Amino acid sequence: MSSHKSLDPGAVAGDFFHVEDLLDDAENAVLQRIRTFLAEEVAPHADELWEKGESPVHLAPRIAELGITGLPEDETGTAARSALLNGIVGMEMSAVDPSFATFFGVHSGLSMGSIRVCGSQEQRRRWLPAMTRWEKVGAFGLTEPLVGSGTAGGLTTTARRDGEGWVLDGEKKWIGNGTFADLVVVWARDVADDSVKGFVVEKGQAGFSASVLEGKISLRGVQNAHLVLDGVRVEEGNRLQGANSFRDTAQVLKVTRGGVAWSATGCAVGAYRAARGYAVQREQFGKPIASFQLVQDKLSTMLGNITAAQAMCVRMAQLTEAGRLTDAQAALAKMFCTSRMRETVALAREVLGGNGILLEHGVARFFADAEALYSYEGTRDMNSLITGRAATGISAFV
Repeated sequence: MSSHKSLDPGAVAGDFFHVEDLLDDAENAVLQRIRTFLAEEVAPHADELWEKGESPVHLAPRIAELGITGLPEDETGTAARSALLNGIVGMEMSAVDPSFATFFGVHSGLSMGSIRVCGSQEQRRRWLPAMTRWEKVGAFGLTEPLVGSGTAGGLTTTARRDGEGWVLDGEKKWIGNGTFADLVVVWARDVADDSVKGFVVEKGQAGFSASVLEGKISLRGVQNAHLVLDGVRVEEGNRLQGANSFRDTAQVLKVTRGGVAWSATGCAVGAYRAARGYAVQREQFGKPIASFQLVQDKLSTMLGNITAAQAMCVRMAQLTEAGRLTDAQAALAKMFCTSRMRETVALAREVLGGNGILLEHGVARFFADAEALYSYEGTRDMNSLITGRAATGISAFV
């Protein structure tokens, strides 16, 4: 058996090609501060919250102190961050707890992103500063009980103009943060012209209700909600002024799909770290199972999957910075990284044998959470068709 002197720190941490070296000193300091927060505030309670099906809402003030929410234009004093730093931070969050990463991403990505991309200057000023400070928590309501992948052309939630305002009717499903959010961005079909419009529904409005979806086996630390909108009256001032078609919605999804690619990579990293740590400690036949060829093959395959996903995500961050990231590129990244994640968490579960299904051994949560990451923000098949359309110039959507 080879000496431990051959240990590669990057291989141990799941950063075999040293992606973190691409960060400058200031960015690395931010990452280390976030790692400390995750280790002290998130990791110790992740299994407990997952088992209880509770979201870490109590951490909102502490998250605000980290200074990683929002952009400089959202609130004075907010530091600028590169797309690479944002991605690596999301990856590290997910490597500790994918539920926490999703809780954070729904608020800072989907909800704030909708207001930032589709809101007027007045609307951005009205909501984004408080959201940057986590004084108001956001949610994003697109998916419906009977409409998932078909949201581009088949929303059943309707918006009807009524005098100076609007009336919303319908249901939404799988809405992360929806049970406790102060602001929910609701996408609805305008009955007058069938266009998709966005609205900000504020907590406590008459006709709006949210109930927790029970019985989930994935991302249990995210409280997904079933929303009912029964004659909810919304002022014109709460209609996102730049959201007039599904193409506007897609602009938000392009950014957040890239975030899911990073999160999926992080989920794979978390499973790999747990499996590798277990393998070097667990003994069978008088020696660590890490010394067995079949176990090393699994760990090598996992590390290859992670490294390939990281490489794609790094290039995606570069394209984002250059303003060149396309919908198809974001779709391919989401499709590829979640597929490699799914294989990686399965291999991690195999390394642990029967212990792989117990929370206490560190892999089971990643194994289960991967299923939600694989499906949300566009299934593998939908993202494949977006990529295929770019590759052929022919749409295969029905």
